Amino acid sequence: MKLLSLCFLGLVITTNSYGQGCSDAGFCTMGAMRPSQIYTKAINFKLRSAELSYGTAKTNLSPKIKVVTLDMNFGINDKTSFQIKLPYQWVKGNLGETSGASDISYSFTRNVYSTEHYHINATLGGKIPTNNSDKDSEVNSQHLTTGMPAGTSTDLPMYYQTSLGSYDIVAGASLISKKWMFAAGIQAALTKNKNDFRWGQWGNYPDQEGYLKDNSLANNLKRGTDIMVRVERAFHFSNVDIRLGMLPIYRITKDEVLDIRSGSPTQGERIKVDKTTGLALTALLNVAYHFNTNHSIKFLYGKKLTDREVNPDGLTRKNVATLSYEIRF
Repeated sequence: MKLLSLCFLGLVITTNSYGQGCSDAGFCTMGAMRPSQIYTKAINFKLRSAELSYGTAKTNLSPKIKVVTLDMNFGINDKTSFQIKLPYQWVKGNLGETSGASDISYSFTRNVYSTEHYHINATLGGKIPTNNSDKDSEVNSQHLTTGMPAGTSTDLPMYYQTSLGSYDIVAGASLISKKWMFAAGIQAALTKNKNDFRWGQWGNYPDQEGYLKDNSLANNLKRGTDIMVRVERAFHFSNVDIRLGMLPIYRITKDEVLDIRSGSPTQGERIKVDKTTGLALTALLNVAYHFNTNHSIKFLYGKKLTDREVNPDGLTRKNVATLSYEIRF
């Protein structure tokens, strides 16, 4: 089993792992919707846990992302718990580098119904932005001075931003048994960000008609509403849990941005962006090794199967690989 744990670590380090979390703004790992929940006949939310995870990601363009997340759960009583997630993110791509605290997630989860065979839990929570999604090209500007007029700067695209820049509300529920987990959730942005990335401000940046314009405009973006479903099948082997799952996430309303195109008849008006609705589907593998009842190491790998055609929010990824350590107390 020690060898198995080392293999997990080696796989994360050596695999060309292009992560995507869950192609959403984070709600698929909140409260009742989070993966790899352990079923016990006698549920007790008074138990507390802390999990430290490291994940890597590759976007559909050049930016590569690394994220360290502290995920803490606190029992309030036998049926209610509180979760808070504190991520820190690094991004590096052709247009520059950024780093900083990512959006803070919080949620309350309550057990609403239980039998000897399954539990039903419900979650209500939200996300708090840590900045306005307006990190600009002066950050590590040595990577992008080519073609940029001297003394000027412009916001980086959303792929480079460490925050989505909006307050969100999240709700969901799950049914958990020994072998199966079914979960559903919804996340809606309540506010707009303040990103002001514009192609024209990059002057004569090389390949402006190609790579640069592959970055969608997200000026004062208000993301559309997402709904998710998680299905997991658990296989238990002594101290090892293996879970196979599918995670479809559907954006049911279009993203909305400020139209800043020169000469547009709707210049300065807010417009709905076409092709921003649709399905992002990911296949998941979760493997956990439990040293004892209090200590576990986990490995998660996800493979994106389908994605939305247009993604102004910069949330598109290819695959995901995450290694985490959890302690319960």
